Amino acid sequence: MFRTRASLATLLVAAVLAGCSTGGSSGGDKAAPQAPVANDGRCNASGADFAIGKPGTPELLEQARKATGAQMARILHPHDVVTLEYRSDRLNLNVDEQGKVSRVNCG
Repeated sequence: MFRTRASLATLLVAAVLAGCSTGGSSGGDKAAPQAPVANDGRCNASGADFAIGKPGTPELLEQARKATGAQMARILHPHDVVTLEYRSDRLNLNVDEQGKVSRVNCG
């Protein structure tokens, strides 16, 4: 009796774990965003130095994101509440009170 229950429990655990696997893509033909060839998705902030002094607009943010190879980007205004986690694939454009980019960094 115990052996039967143990076998059923093992089978149940295996079935649950098989359902959680991420072995293939289920997104159809949608491709993941591609970083520049020489980049592994990490942000290289020096690529966005051109943005310093310019107004922080969504268009500038996207240009800077592409130039740095970052997967994601955000504009940080003064007094914005931000989390403390570091993300090597995220670009930050820090803007001053006038909305001009004052600092470019990754994280």
